[in-house]
Amino acid sequence: MRGAFGLIGLLATLVMVGFLARQQLKAVQAPLPIVAMPVTTPSSSLPVESTTANPAPRDPSQPSPQIQQQMKQALEGAMQARPVREEQ
Repeated sequence: MRGAFGLIGLLATLVMVGFLARQQLKAVQAPLPIVAMPVTTPSSSLPVESTTANPAPRDPSQPSPQIQQQMKQALEGAMQARPVREEQ
């Protein structure tokens, strides 16, 4: 009897974890909507679709230049000599 209750509890826990994992995966995999904002040009009064809302795809294994610059600045800041306080 005790073993049956343990098995039922284990199966109930497994069902709850599976349900929560499925809900989380649905939330993570949901595509984000890309909204193209109309932009008017000075030469015409008709709206033109903006090309900045949908940038060209990049290779995800290559870091962006902005991240590279931030890492370089952080590394240079960490490598600078810090003043040593004299002990009294």
